[in-house]
Amino acid sequence: MITTSFGYILASGGISLGLILPTLGILLLACSSAVLNHYQERDTDAKMERTKSRPIPAKLISEKEVLILFTLLFLSGFLILLIASGLLPALLGLLALFWYNGVYTPLKKRTALAIIPGSLIGAIPPVVGWVAGGGNIFDPQIILIAFFFFIWQIPHFWLLLLVFGKDYEEAGFPTLTQIFSKEQLARITFIWTFAVAVTSFLLPLFNVIKISYASFVIIAAAVWLIYKVSHLLSKDVERIEFKYAFREINLFVIYIMLSVSIERLFIFL
Repeated sequence: MITTSFGYILASGGISLGLILPTLGILLLACSSAVLNHYQERDTDAKMERTKSRPIPAKLISEKEVLILFTLLFLSGFLILLIASGLLPALLGLLALFWYNGVYTPLKKRTALAIIPGSLIGAIPPVVGWVAGGGNIFDPQIILIAFFFFIWQIPHFWLLLLVFGKDYEEAGFPTLTQIFSKEQLARITFIWTFAVAVTSFLLPLFNVIKISYASFVIIAAAVWLIYKVSHLLSKDVERIEFKYAFREINLFVIYIMLSVSIERLFIFL
């Protein structure tokens, strides 16, 4: 919802009632995707400490009811996007759901590196908002923004999997810890986070940010992110360090969205 709103504000240059329906449509599609994911992973969810209390393994809802709920949420979200924003945003929302449930979910049972193609999911919602707000899908600005969110999704999910790695191993999922040592994982995670910071440097070059002082603020935030996660390069990295890095990279992305949105709204005042 947040990234869809972000894309809409950038394309339209403001906040209007037109923002409500595409954001609601994405919310319902995201909920339907989560419901379907619960159904797809009901057996492995029951094996993991983090997920064993979810509705299906906890016997709070039947599998038939889950599928009915998924259908209702999916149809509602898709139709709202289709009617309110047109065919292209609706198809993009459908692509995000398909990619998460049809590609990423089964792929992560086969390889711990499923996270890389799976990160395409994070690039789609801002494009939905951009197109719903009147933007061209081939505009270099939205392509850069989509790329920024794609790059961010990789360390975002990667760090989450590292924090809950034991759970995934016990459920039979291939994990990164089976491929790399803890020190290697820390260095790789730092490189991906560094890539997120560097990608944000491109925002002024593509005129996503137009005011000079805002560009310096973004660059300063990126340098600060690199500094905050540089502890991942130390020899003795503990699990808690991955939690801190997870927090920092997510705060950075939120800060970028707020800064760019405020700057764009300021320009159009």
